[in-house]
Amino acid sequence: MGVTMANLESNATELFGSFVLGDDEFALPASTIREVVNFPDKISALPLAPPFLEGMFTLRGSVIPVVNLGRIFQPDAPRAEKSHKIAILDFQHVQVGILFHATGEVLRVRPDQRTTLSYASGSTQGVIAGTILLDDGERLIQVLNPAALISIENVPQVLALQSTCQKQQRHNFRTQAARRRCVSFRAGPAAFAFEMGGIQEIISVPEIHNSMLNSKLCLGRINFRGSPIGVVDFAQLLTENGAARDTAEHTDAERRIIVIRMDDATVGFMVDTVDNIIHFADDEVMPIPLLSKVRTDMFSGCISRPEVGDVILLDHQKILSRSEITDMRKGHANLYPDEAKPKDGAAAVKRQSGRQVYITFALDAAYAVEIRQVREIIDFSDAITCPPGMPDYMRGVLNLRQQMVTVIDMRSLYGMPALVAAPAPKILVVERGADCYGLVVDAIDSIMTIDDSKRFAAPSLMRNPNAEHSLANEMREVIDINDSPDGVRKTLRIFDCDRLLQSLDALRPAQAA
Repeated sequence: MGVTMANLESNATELFGSFVLGDDEFALPASTIREVVNFPDKISALPLAPPFLEGMFTLRGSVIPVVNLGRIFQPDAPRAEKSHKIAILDFQHVQVGILFHATGEVLRVRPDQRTTLSYASGSTQGVIAGTILLDDGERLIQVLNPAALISIENVPQVLALQSTCQKQQRHNFRTQAARRRCVSFRAGPAAFAFEMGGIQEIISVPEIHNSMLNSKLCLGRINFRGSPIGVVDFAQLLTENGAARDTAEHTDAERRIIVIRMDDATVGFMVDTVDNIIHFADDEVMPIPLLSKVRTDMFSGCISRPEVGDVILLDHQKILSRSEITDMRKGHANLYPDEAKPKDGAAAVKRQSGRQVYITFALDAAYAVEIRQVREIIDFSDAITCPPGMPDYMRGVLNLRQQMVTVIDMRSLYGMPALVAAPAPKILVVERGADCYGLVVDAIDSIMTIDDSKRFAAPSLMRNPNAEHSLANEMREVIDINDSPDGVRKTLRIFDCDRLLQSLDALRPAQAA
């Protein structure tokens, strides 16, 4: 790379903001500095990111990737610390946080105090654009190149990002677009989500059969409803160098396999935990600049909320390439030719029958609720307010994104004892007209697609005629699954949200005329 020095010929005085990094001083044009902020309380890891990307955080509706400038020059430089500052660079509608040790001052620089670096034609543009000499040459400040800083590694679809920003500037209010749903999960240090439409099922981890014919991405295969499918460790997929990751943080009971349909292929992704169902609108998805060049198409954006943190939304169709899917399917077809053949006869008839998607959850026993009856799932919150005079079964009210949710303690409602030393419960958010309810349950287990033929009327022995108000008495139907993906026969009581809300209406005291 050829580099030449040239003095500026412009007569205009320029403004720069200076920053300190170790023993060096750097500067950015003042017009490109949006603001300087303290190191955020929470910074989320960026998957597949190069070493100099510390992570990302959200700032007033924008996702800000944080660049550790020291690691650009020296890859093994120290990581960020809480005492560091972040300068928000705003250039060409892309915002990037530049990590510094301390802020400097605002400089008014004459042309004779500046020099620029001129890079040879065709060479990579460096992050240093030139220098500023002050105090009779005793003080040297390196000028950073904003254009290089926003494109060090990769800015996916920069033109689309610019278009998005321009549209958001024209529409500075929350649109009433159709809302969508996604399922959030954790894999490694970050939180991700798949849109609901891309998920076939979410299951507990069954026995995984290893094979020497597996591809490098594939852990093995599982028997999923009579067919072999490949299983990919999602967190391992997100390690660029393929290094082994620490799996001690999560137990096998917490891990789940998210079964995704990718065109004509079915693939399972093993994740550490499945967290919530998130209800969101298009304008809540913020674009993510500055990701690695690896698998950038799979990142659709970021959803950021206080109750869920930063969640990276994924495009399930673009996680694996066609060649990777083909290799995975070919290995299983060669090893298990009988299982890979499509079933015929009675099995084909069964596949043509109606199917429903259910969320399974725990409340002493195992229950299932049709997913269409639930708007979203959230973590139990300490922000619930309990007004005086409410019944025991009402935990209080929760402000969920400017909508008041009445929180119902299901255990108290049905006379169940409180759990001792239980993990944090979940809240099923149910919306009926203008009313919104949050139903507190012990835990969310999985999301399953089940044939209507598996749904039966509940036996009368499951009901307790002596109980005046019993959850079991309201369960009119059950699901019997003898071919569940984990190989365990299950009987799930079907929970009907509408029946529950009718019961709550009956419990309300009559209003005086």
